[in-house]
Amino acid sequence: MLVIASIALPAVFLTACAAPKSAAKANSSQETITSQTTAGQTTAGQTTTAVMPAPAQPQGGQLVILSEKEAADVCYVQPTEELKKKLSPEEYAVLVQAATEPPFQNPYWDNHAAGIYVDRIDNTPLFASSTKFDSGTGWPSFWQPIDQNALVLVEDRSYGMNRIEVRAKKSGGHLGHLFNDGPNPTGLRYCINSASLRFIPKEKMAEEGFASLLPLVESK
Repeated sequence: MLVIASIALPAVFLTACAAPKSAAKANSSQETITSQTTAGQTTAGQTTTAVMPAPAQPQGGQLVILSEKEAADVCYVQPTEELKKKLSPEEYAVLVQAATEPPFQNPYWDNHAAGIYVDRIDNTPLFASSTKFDSGTGWPSFWQPIDQNALVLVEDRSYGMNRIEVRAKKSGGHLGHLFNDGPNPTGLRYCINSASLRFIPKEKMAEEGFASLLPLVESK
């Protein structure tokens, strides 16, 4: 059950970046979020934020869902020419323009290898293979992130639906959406586009500077 509370945004959220209204939102092929995870409403000019307890989160134990009004002040990814050259057209469309890649036609939906998934833009570690599960949707799905504080959650009312967008906090890139039909222990499903991620197999994690995260993917 959600608790609605006003949240003072940290200073990092108060810098306006690329205008979110011009970005194409994800298409309607992903499922609709249920009322259990509906974000806060804005009433009488006052913004509220939904806070949902998240059991078994490794770090950042609450899910803070920003309202659309608050999202207008959240830092979005800057659509620079440099970034456009760095990313493939599909990666750019997903990360910068909030597009959604086709289900079952992306690199990681059926990836079962041990390792971590990092932000395609800046290599911030986002998800571990140990929390990945087969959701049957055709997109990579995880029941929790490595660090909830590395993500920003924003209510998304595009296409007449009520969903929660998942965005990378540091880069501002669009990742996917959050749903509450996942497995235990969290009951959550982070439905993420492969195009927004880069997979680092367990064997290369130390080489790429992620040795400290090896316990997350080691076999018990």
